[in-house]
Amino acid sequence: MIGTRRGGRRLVAALGLSALLVLAACGGSTGSGGEQTAPPPSSPGPAPTGDPGLPRRLAEQVTGDGAFARLEELQRIADANGGNRAAGRPGYEASVEYVAGQLRAAGYRVETPSFPFDTFSAQAQTLAIGGAPGPAVTALTYSPTTPPQGVTGPLVVAPDAPGDPTPGCEATDYANLPARGGVLLVRRGACTFTQKQQVAAEVGAAAVLVGNNAPGPLGGTLGSVAEGRLPTGGLVQPDFDALLARAGQPATVTLVTQSETVTTRNVVAQTTTGRTDEVVMAGAHLDSVPEGPGINDNGSGSAAQLELAVRLGGAPPVTNAVRFAWWGAEEVGLLGSTAYVQGLTPEARRDIAVLLNADMLGSPNPAYFVYDGDDSDRVGAPPGPGGSEGIERTLAGALTAAGVQPRGTDFDGRSDYGPFIEAGIPSGGLFSGAEEIKTPEEATLWGGQAGVAYDRCYHQACDTIANIDRVALDRMLDAMAVGVGTYAVDLGGPNGVPTREQRQTR
Repeated sequence: MIGTRRGGRRLVAALGLSALLVLAACGGSTGSGGEQTAPPPSSPGPAPTGDPGLPRRLAEQVTGDGAFARLEELQRIADANGGNRAAGRPGYEASVEYVAGQLRAAGYRVETPSFPFDTFSAQAQTLAIGGAPGPAVTALTYSPTTPPQGVTGPLVVAPDAPGDPTPGCEATDYANLPARGGVLLVRRGACTFTQKQQVAAEVGAAAVLVGNNAPGPLGGTLGSVAEGRLPTGGLVQPDFDALLARAGQPATVTLVTQSETVTTRNVVAQTTTGRTDEVVMAGAHLDSVPEGPGINDNGSGSAAQLELAVRLGGAPPVTNAVRFAWWGAEEVGLLGSTAYVQGLTPEARRDIAVLLNADMLGSPNPAYFVYDGDDSDRVGAPPGPGGSEGIERTLAGALTAAGVQPRGTDFDGRSDYGPFIEAGIPSGGLFSGAEEIKTPEEATLWGGQAGVAYDRCYHQACDTIANIDRVALDRMLDAMAVGVGTYAVDLGGPNGVPTREQRQTR
């Protein structure tokens, strides 16, 4: 799950998308070798009839122990590859091969389509004022690098008049200032960080320091490798305010960074049975953050989904084909799922009846959240596309049957359902909580510790196999099995979703 430091919304890097980047069993695909394959036709004639007993049987067949064994394999992969499974790195590639191999052995048609994305890392981030150490500075993502010794120039304060929402957003802001060669102090405002540093580059500045306009750290992005033009760092509000009085003093900004465009892959597998124009899709991101192995985030969703797919098998008795996806580069902005959805033809988007998302299913201080498809909680984002409310009821009922009372959680854009919702595809899923704090009411409802994060190891090196609540993982897996099995057999009923003819995808 992408972090709140990105504002809880999807970031799209310079993807350079084309049709060759996409796998869709009903809309064109690329194989692991990059070849273009023709899409299979939609199922002609009468629809196949699935086994009504499949949802119950599937929930009985999947096991938390089975999912945990797959998590142990992901931990071994991380241990053998620098302690992480981050997209673009060897641990992620090994994870792709492991998942794809398991699926092929289970009889699925499997593809691993590639897509490009931008990586970023910072090796040095320092600020000196007048030759003395200054406040902490954080390089914004895709900030160009400085030389190892940094860049030096006088501090120049961009005008920040009361009521002006766009400080440093136009070249005229520096018309009467000695901006050339300067280190510009710019308050965060209505325009993007990308625009601020582009304007600063146009007036000849050496670097930009953006001050937060609210408490807390300032993190952000310049959009992509291609858009980064000037070394750019962020400062917390008190440090920025203190520097305003030091205009004209020499400042040395050292932001030694590395950015590059690399290629990574998704894994997509589809059953050989069922209608291919009424596809039930389930997705989980396979990558971790670079800081750790990502066993809860999102090894838990990936392993649970793999256990479910293998137990279902490649040729199950279904009415509607089931397509499983393991996304790459979720942690840098939902890039794998975005590449996939953006590359689908309108007809291929319309072929997807349901998207079920599995992201963080084994948090050690777990919540039992179902995405709020009908916005009945009146929090944050509006309802999902029509049919999302039925998915919510199906998954909530399955969790209740597994022995726990679920609650709703907002479609806040932090996981891979985001691109599907934007495309108008009915969506839902399960979530056991990230860095947010469990309330006393939730502790009474679910157990665990009030006042403590659902996952204290979120995006950290300690997100290991020891970070998993196995009871939560087992319950969430059962609910996912019921959800996939239910819609694979029948898209109708009281918790149904629109038919292909009724869907209005975008």
